[in-house]
Amino acid sequence: MSVAADGVRPVHYGVIPAGGLGTRFLPISRTIPKELLPVIDTPVIELVVSEMAAAGIGRVVIVSAPGKESLDAYFRPNERLERRLAVEFRQKDIELLKRPEKLATVRVVVQQEAKGNGHAVLQARPLIGNEPFAMLWGDDIVLGDTPAVAQLIEARQRLGGGSVVGCVRIPKEKSGAYGVIAGTPVDERTQRVLAIVEKPKPEDAPSDLAAVHGYVLEPEIFEVLERLKPGRGGEIWLTDAVTQMAREGAPVWAVELSGVRYDTGDRLGYVTAFVDAALGREDLAPALRAHLRQRGWRPPGDR
Repeated sequence: MSVAADGVRPVHYGVIPAGGLGTRFLPISRTIPKELLPVIDTPVIELVVSEMAAAGIGRVVIVSAPGKESLDAYFRPNERLERRLAVEFRQKDIELLKRPEKLATVRVVVQQEAKGNGHAVLQARPLIGNEPFAMLWGDDIVLGDTPAVAQLIEARQRLGGGSVVGCVRIPKEKSGAYGVIAGTPVDERTQRVLAIVEKPKPEDAPSDLAAVHGYVLEPEIFEVLERLKPGRGGEIWLTDAVTQMAREGAPVWAVELSGVRYDTGDRLGYVTAFVDAALGREDLAPALRAHLRQRGWRPPGDR
């Protein structure tokens, strides 16, 4: 167990819950996990693992579900395809093929029963042990100058340890779709969390700060999840466990993230991420902008 000079243990592990059924993407999600839907030519799950890798996280646990074996296969070598590409001297394609398996050491565990996202996180415990870890949702992307999870890790370091939740500001009328932070201000972008109120009515929302994207969690979260009683729908929820930690006095911080967030688990969020990604690529943007102008639309940044 390594400890930094300031006494805060570094974050080397990541966990990605990816066991959802993806019903908002039926019928395609009958056979293709929503986490493998592409943003241009890169699936969402690779973008999430890439974010972790960019923040120095080298070991990632994906918590999958029965029937989603293709998630595991995506991060494994494909020797048959590699041999075919080698025969044709397609070195650039070989590099693309091998990119996912080189990002990090990825292990997949299967949550056999859908007992909630807290229960999903608990399935990673044998591989994480007594180490702090980042947890990112498998369908949430934040693009910016600094990876969102790196922002959470930096905040944890700056604040002397503890767990950290990523947040964005939302209109109060949308609070029913989020876990909303009840806390006390620390600085302009940080609060000490007292509780996370799940999907409150607008008039009951304790703030306009919504929990999104993921967390950096101390390993004590596993103990809390083990003893947590089932909540809504008879399931174990991670927000309930984080709230319990805060109520027991453990430091839990809410940090407002910088960057543009996309909820790719939502149809509109996915399409928006796809279009913005295309507009950001030199090989696609000129033709796409021309197409949008032809259709009478003015793309962002167009003059």
